[in-house]
Parts: sequence; structure tokens; C-alpha cells
Amino acid sequence: MESPNKIKILILAAGKGKRMKSELPKVLVKVGGKTMIGHLIESIKKVSDEKPIAIVGYKMEIVKKELGDSCLYVEQKEQLGTGHAISCAEKDCGDTEHIVVLSGDQPFISDSTIRNLIDRHLRSDAIITLATTRVPDFEDWKNGFRAFGRILRKDGSVIGIREYKDASEAEKEIKEVNAGSYVFDAKWLWKNLKKIKNENAQSEYYLTDLIKIATDEKVRIKSIEIDAREALGANSKEELAILEKFVA
Repeated sequence: MESPNKIKILILAAGKGKRMKSELPKVLVKVGGKTMIGHLIESIKKVSDEKPIAIVGYKMEIVKKELGDSCLYVEQKEQLGTGHAISCAEKDCGDTEHIVVLSGDQPFISDSTIRNLIDRHLRSDAIITLATTRVPDFEDWKNGFRAFGRILRKDGSVIGIREYKDASEAEKEIKEVNAGSYVFDAKWLWKNLKKIKNENAQSEYYLTDLIKIATDEKVRIKSIEIDAREALGANSKEELAILEKFVA
């Protein structure tokens, strides 16, 4: 792992998880007897000695109490989307050169995937490196991926991510989806987060809009493909039941 001032890991952990029908913040819902974010932090600890920054919001005191000193914390006061969440952490990242962004509700992301993502980013001199996954269909346990953002490519290169609620019928047929893990060049990230607009179905500032900005600027975007099970998250009790089946 690179020196501490070179890479910071941020965890998106502010969500409410309305469809879970639970009073708990989404990242504290348990899979295999352990919180979703707890699984992720275990993987992070195998990659970095430095504490990740958890971006918290909904019932953040409960999250902080559960995670204790395993993380540093930044508050997202309003739930305005993933792009806004990351912008809340800018001053806490100091002069870090690269920012890793992971989702606190994806418990099965492995330490080797986090490592591969970072290695790919550093070796390729990319501005953005992201994880994607492919599924043959959206049936059975893969149904959870139906609502994931679709990867848009041209001549093999990633040129955008279309969130499902904004996707055309043709785009919804794309079987390569966004796995929700990224590494960004920090200077580029902080400059371009300010350009994101909330003109979409959810009126939110999507972190994924940075892919189009990078494409328009013709800067380097790279990707790694990961096992679909690692990318699984849970937004409902039904999806949680699917995760339970895959607990190692």
C-alpha cells in the first residue's frame, strides 16, 4: 500500500435505507451476524493501516457508536446524493493524491479487489478507475443488479454511467453494471465535483456524473471487472436474504 498521504479511503455510509423497513441506518443492517459496513472495514484493514473516513448522516451517532475508532468520520448534513457526500470530505483529505470511494452497504468487496482497483489506477496513470461487473441476466439472485447504473462504452472504453432511473429502454438491456467502487485523482476530483448538477430523476448530485465529465475532457478512465457476488448490496429485505445465502 502507498504512503498514507498518497491514498485515502472514503466509505459512503450516510444512507437511510428506506426500503429496508428498518429504523437502523442501512450500513448497520447485519449480514451473517455482522453489519454490512463491518464486513467492508475488515477488508479495508487488510489493505491499509490508515483508518478510512466514513461519511455518515442518518442516525450518525448510532453508526459512530457501532464502529468506534475503526474509522474517522465526516457528516453529510443533507442527503443530496453520492457526489455531495464525497464533497463533504474534501477538507479532511488534505493533500492526499488519490481518493478511494467504497459503498458501506456492499459487504462482500474483498481486500484483493480493493488492492487491484488501487494498483490498476496507479499503474495506468488514470484520472478515474472504477469497478464493474457483468451478469448474464437480471433473474433470481441477480435481480438486485437490475437497479444498478449501466456502464456505457465506446470502442471498449468507459464513457459514462447511466443511473437506472434515467436509463433508456435500450440502456436498461446493458448487462455490465457499475459496482460502486472507485479511485480518483484527488485534484481532479475536488475540482470537478463542483461541476455536477442534480438534473436527474432523483434531483441528486451523482458521483457517477464524473465519468461523463472525464470523457468530455478526454482524460484517462480505466476499469476492472469483479465477481458479481462481490458487488451485491441490499436495499430491501428480499435482497438481504440473497446476501445471507452468499455469506462465506
